[in-house]
Amino acid sequence: MKELSKYNIDIYGLEDKLYDYDMESGDAFFEELEQDIIESGHFKTHVELTKSATMIQLHFHTEGTVGLVCDRSLEPYEEPFISDDKIILKFGEQNQELTDEIEIINRNTNRINIARYIFEFIALSLPVKKIHPSLRTDEDDNFSEDEDEVVLVYSSEAPEDEEGESTDEKIDPRWEALKKLKGE
Repeated sequence: MKELSKYNIDIYGLEDKLYDYDMESGDAFFEELEQDIIESGHFKTHVELTKSATMIQLHFHTEGTVGLVCDRSLEPYEEPFISDDKIILKFGEQNQELTDEIEIINRNTNRINIARYIFEFIALSLPVKKIHPSLRTDEDDNFSEDEDEVVLVYSSEAPEDEEGESTDEKIDPRWEALKKLKGE
């Protein structure tokens, strides 16, 4: 917990203005968090905290590299990242997460720990498919946008036959037999 205590910010005595914090960490940060996504890494974070009477706005800018394991080859590699995110902490009666960007914290809170926000922003800035740089190709990045390669899988429009009438009007003979039983 010693490593994560570096990310404590005492908010009790802060005046209503802008504050800047610079933080730097490495492997110890990721080891203390209970997670399996990131093996190692090194990053620098600049946090701008804007305090007002009703809320705290936090703007995080984080840059660094993390050690990941390739999904294809299972080899470790370094992935660079840049994260630029915001979160708003509003004062209220109880702790509650309203959205991904807005949380309510108890108005009697003396200290906040921003380590989990930094980790979440780092994790969200990583690619979904963890592919070693030596194995990456242009095909991995995006689907091709050529019209020749587009395949229609589903359409909600009824197909029209040659005469221009919809196939809805032609009734399957099995349904005709069922209609006779129904008395239509």
